[in-house]
Amino acid sequence: MSTTGNLGTCACNTRPARQALRTRGALQHVLKPSLSPCLKRQRLHHVSRQANNCVCTSVLTAPAQVEQPKQVLQSPWQDSKWTQYKWTVYRGIAYDLTSFIERHPAGNWLINLAIGRDCTALFESYHLRPKVASEQLKRLPVLQDFPVEAVPSSPYPNDSDLYNTIRERVRREVFKGQDAKGAHRTGSGKAAVAILGYAAAACGAYLFDTGLTTGFLLGLAGAWIGLTVQHCGNHGAMSTSPVVNKAMGLTDDLIGGSSLMWRYHHQVSHHIHCNDLELDEDVFSAFPFLRFDARMPRKWFHKYQHIYMWGAYPFLQLAFQLGDWQGLLENQTKGTTLHGANAFEKTTVVLGKLVHYSIIAVIPAMLHGWPAAALGSAAYMATQGVVLAATFAVSHNVAEAKPLASGSATTSSLLTDYQERDWGIQQVLTSANWGGRIGNFFTGGLNLQIEHHLFPAISFVHYPAIAKIVRDECEKRDIPYAHYDTLPEIVGRFSRYMQQVGLAEQMPLQDGSLLQHTAAQRL
Repeated sequence: MSTTGNLGTCACNTRPARQALRTRGALQHVLKPSLSPCLKRQRLHHVSRQANNCVCTSVLTAPAQVEQPKQVLQSPWQDSKWTQYKWTVYRGIAYDLTSFIERHPAGNWLINLAIGRDCTALFESYHLRPKVASEQLKRLPVLQDFPVEAVPSSPYPNDSDLYNTIRERVRREVFKGQDAKGAHRTGSGKAAVAILGYAAAACGAYLFDTGLTTGFLLGLAGAWIGLTVQHCGNHGAMSTSPVVNKAMGLTDDLIGGSSLMWRYHHQVSHHIHCNDLELDEDVFSAFPFLRFDARMPRKWFHKYQHIYMWGAYPFLQLAFQLGDWQGLLENQTKGTTLHGANAFEKTTVVLGKLVHYSIIAVIPAMLHGWPAAALGSAAYMATQGVVLAATFAVSHNVAEAKPLASGSATTSSLLTDYQERDWGIQQVLTSANWGGRIGNFFTGGLNLQIEHHLFPAISFVHYPAIAKIVRDECEKRDIPYAHYDTLPEIVGRFSRYMQQVGLAEQMPLQDGSLLQHTAAQRL
């Protein structure tokens, strides 16, 4: 959907080209140190070509020999004129959230995610009633003369016909209008009690007799909490009470993660830009060790990644630990910056780690000695890592959800600039489901990943009913809807995909619309 106006088909008048022209000078500053030098160079070369190699045929174009003045953009993250505000951008307009943060019905810890960025996709995907966010924002102060063009723009979910249609049917057929009273955020309380009850029993057994078996059982509890309780809580989907949601979200800190880092990594980076090479942290954070996308440079050892990844997953929890500490020190995850994180949220990272280390290692060492504590801790981390990898990594890393097959719907979507994609269709194409109600209970709805990505703020107990509507609407539009009957089936497909992408030749970056503004989104 390119904008033409009086410039006809001029290439520099597309949204991607305009954005490239605006932010080209800041590219080197924006690209993260975690990216490989090879990929950085290719991105820099591509965006420079995108911004410079536009040949305008319109009579409005200045003569080639006349050097145009360079546009210097204000930095709303550094300019004191704007840093005094808790600002956000929604559909091209900057608002001051300062007076609204503590009044936000779902709690300040969710609205904080919107500070310092374009919040359009966050707001529109989290509100089942589409006018809720826009009507509330209209009551807030508008920041006049704010440099909106300096802020990387977000996808616009409400512009998706598929998403709008499904959402209206969900409101009408599943919640029967009761979503206004919070019905979509209720129903998972009994599951939370069962899961936390098992976790308490497993923790008691571990402290009483720390070892391989109890470490394994506690690792299962940690994975179960990570997949369900903390996940649903941090999405604000466990209860209508923000206090309950926040408490459930903080269980991530108890099991070794960080609720703060998770919210930014998972909700700001992954959910909004699912399987985007530049913007989805889950795609690029493991590179070069794992190559999840054929657009990444291929290393000689990637041909074996489908084998050695299973030896690495037991250390996944350790990688999370290191990433959380690094994120706290640098004020950013690998995919986004913690613009809205307050002092209390940052404190939870430290306190949560101390409590976690005490439960997993310090107290067991005092009671049973360091050898037993080391064995139990290793069993805990390995179990949690393998279970988490086998249940969440499979949902976005199968051939149907990646730009691997030439001409596929997913390839066409992901090789289109992110601002031009249909957000609802992208969420469907880049996710895959498995199982049914039983898997839904044990994974907190992550087995029904398509529905979860469309409606992250809805309690997982409603996903089976929603799945029928989503599949029906996709069939009407001939949109591929990936579903596997069992977990072993999709795990096998995941392993085969990792082998395929490990052998695949690198796709040219210019075919992936890898513009500099996608890297700038990480600001």
